[in-house]
Parts: sequence; C-alpha cells; structure tokens
Amino acid sequence: QHFPFTANHFMYLYRVDPKSILMQKIYFGILLLLTFAVYGQKTEDLSFPAASTNATFTLYPNPATGHTVYITTEKNANKDIVVYDVFGEVVLRDRIRDKALNISRLIAGVYVLQVSEGNQTMTRKLVVK
Repeated sequence: QHFPFTANHFMYLYRVDPKSILMQKIYFGILLLLTFAVYGQKTEDLSFPAASTNATFTLYPNPATGHTVYITTEKNANKDIVVYDVFGEVVLRDRIRDKALNISRLIAGVYVLQVSEGNQTMTRKLVVK
C-alpha cells in the first residue's frame, strides 16, 4: 500500500523545537502562579447571617447523643431553628414553641445551629454523636 507520508514527514511532524519547550515551561509556571494567587485570596463566608451576641442562649446536651436537644433563651418564646452542615447547606429547618428540638434526622457530625427569636438571631456549634 502507498502512504501519502514518508518517514521524513513523520520526523518533521514530531520534531520539537527547544524554544517551544522553554515557552511551554514558562506558560506552565505562569499558570501555576496565577492558580496559587487566586486560591490564596481570603474569602468571606456569607452563608450564615450575622448573629447577635448580647442574647442569652443555651444549647444542651452538646455533644448530643440522643434524638433531642434543648434550647433555652431569655424569653423562651417561639423559635425558628435552622441547622447548617459544614458545607453551609441547610439540613434542618424547624419552628419550636418549647425547648425541645428533634434532631433524629441528623447524622453524626458538626453543625451550626441558628436560632431566631423575635428580632434576635443567635448561633452555636452543635456536635451530634
């Protein structure tokens, strides 16, 4: 069979210019530097609303080993509860009228519990074992 390319054509196609290898290394180095520069920027976590720090708020037991945790506040009024996982995703949303919050749907892990009561919002870390 007759091929349109000869061995010389293949040698020419696969010949690499030393200058192009140097340029590839330079471009790769610049790409790495830009990647580290962008990755190293400080980011603000906006997934959790700002919490008020002047409210009295107790969460127990913490770490939680059962299916219920108790939340006491100064007013002990109706509370809107939002629980976030470590990725900032909402995993539980509830409204309670007393102190008991059912956490049986949560798997073992670390969570952020946000309690809103009236015009105050408070957050605490919750550990479920």
